[in-house]
Amino acid sequence: LFPLAVRGSEGLYMVNGPPSFTESPAFQRDSGKNCKAVAFSKDGSLFAWCNGEKVNVVNITRAELLHSFDLPKTVCLEFSPKNNVLATWQAYATAKDGTAGVPNLQLHDLRTGKCLKSFMQKKMQNWCPCWADDESICARNVNNEVHFFENNNFNTIANKLHLQKVSDFVLSPGAQPTKVAVYVPGSKGAPSFVRLYQYPNFGGPQSALANKSFFKADKVTMLWNKKATAVLVVASTEVDKTGASYYGEQTLHYLAANGESAVVQLPKNGPIYDVAWSPNSVEFCAVYGFMPAKATVFNLKCDPVFDFGTGPRNAAYYSPHGHILVLAGFGNLRGQMEVWDVKNYRLISKPVASDSTYFAWCPDGEHIVTATCAPRLRVGNGYKIWHYTGSVLHSYEVPSDEEMWQVFWQPFLDGVFPEKAVKYQAVPSELPRAEPRPAQAYRPPALRNKPVTSSKLHEDEPPQNMKPHLGGNDKPLSKTALKNQRKHEAKKAAKQEAKADANQGPAQVKPPQNALQNTVPAMTTGDPEVDKKIKNLKKKLKAIEQLKEQAAAGKQLEKNQVEKIQKEAALLNELEDLELGV
Repeated sequence: LFPLAVRGSEGLYMVNGPPSFTESPAFQRDSGKNCKAVAFSKDGSLFAWCNGEKVNVVNITRAELLHSFDLPKTVCLEFSPKNNVLATWQAYATAKDGTAGVPNLQLHDLRTGKCLKSFMQKKMQNWCPCWADDESICARNVNNEVHFFENNNFNTIANKLHLQKVSDFVLSPGAQPTKVAVYVPGSKGAPSFVRLYQYPNFGGPQSALANKSFFKADKVTMLWNKKATAVLVVASTEVDKTGASYYGEQTLHYLAANGESAVVQLPKNGPIYDVAWSPNSVEFCAVYGFMPAKATVFNLKCDPVFDFGTGPRNAAYYSPHGHILVLAGFGNLRGQMEVWDVKNYRLISKPVASDSTYFAWCPDGEHIVTATCAPRLRVGNGYKIWHYTGSVLHSYEVPSDEEMWQVFWQPFLDGVFPEKAVKYQAVPSELPRAEPRPAQAYRPPALRNKPVTSSKLHEDEPPQNMKPHLGGNDKPLSKTALKNQRKHEAKKAAKQEAKADANQGPAQVKPPQNALQNTVPAMTTGDPEVDKKIKNLKKKLKAIEQLKEQAAAGKQLEKNQVEKIQKEAALLNELEDLELGV
């Protein structure tokens, strides 16, 4: 069972995941309406919440209360990766006489229950210290420099990373050695930059593993891949000076720990809505461009691997095993989802979760939760549990006078659930399949009794594989084979034309041979000189066709015009050779 924690005006409780969906006895419901903060530990064994009176910590597996801290105003909670420390944050407040307030960030030892250290932390943004996965290092940003502590000893600063004005930093996941990505915003004409360092080598710019500078950045988002080999940086400006976008301007940059860096070239202009690393760490997906947005998977060379075409989407979610990708359109979009098998790039299902404000994969890689939560939406609050094949397995809607604020899965460590083969057939469900009602476009009264004509503002681009085809039946044809294929097609077309002529009777004039060619879009060879020659040859052949029509109509031709007609065969051969690249 994969429990789901639910927080709202009905209190805080846990629901068992598939297949039972009953309230979990492992956690006793807290019916208070003032629950502001909740958190699971990384392995899912511990759970903490603040109910407006105390911060309680329970062991979910043993269903026992471990600690209770007297911190009624706590609004943020976080466990360290190995469950040794609980961090709590209360809103900062100055004393009545204007003097500095009391420390509001506490770090508690979960073995003894004692407070290890208290810090002053005014801003809620980036309030929590960051730990390496083995807890050998802990770091926090203090007055534009990063302070490092070792082995949870918070009384001694073991290291400092000091740059002009470090605005943000992210520690790498996984085993030692720990790497750190830092962002320094630009000022006075100097560019912003992101640098990668390996702890504890911070001695000047030469010690950086990689560096990427850029001018257009008011804020950045830095994303490490799971293997800690590369970072994706989404740089955003608050205002798009060209006026093309309400959302400002975004660029996507790639930095590797081996020193490589690049700007990821996105083929469509517009905002970057979402970027997600595949858990395999060798691919990432970007959702970008003015609506309908494009979605593309790139490799570590920043080359496109697969293009999902365009559609109503603004988010991408890889399953925990990385074998399935969900592209979704939430927020101001209708909640359409596309579920893709990313090993074979095959569409599995297209469910619709209308009015969703939250989406999360279950740690088993099979199930999904979507939810409508307050305060984003105050009505129709509730959640649905889906199988990725599109079946709704469980649905809960809170009473109309209640609200739901948060819903999230109990986490599990990687490797607990094995990867299962991808299914394409929808799994059976007792609930009816959610079929969205087609939205009716407004029609003015004068048109309501007339037939509906399809009028799209834009055509959606279809998905396409960007990998070069190698081997199999996709081998490119040789020049001779291509020439023979063209001749065969030409003969076939001539036969069909002759049949059509016979059916039409002798009275009708035969259409010119190149009328068929004119309907075919112009192909380019890539060589401007060759293209020019092809264009001239086609011009000459068109003139010959017109002369032949004049002769057929009984007009007397000049000697040079007759000579032109005699050159037709030679010109056709020359054109064929040029088009085949011989």
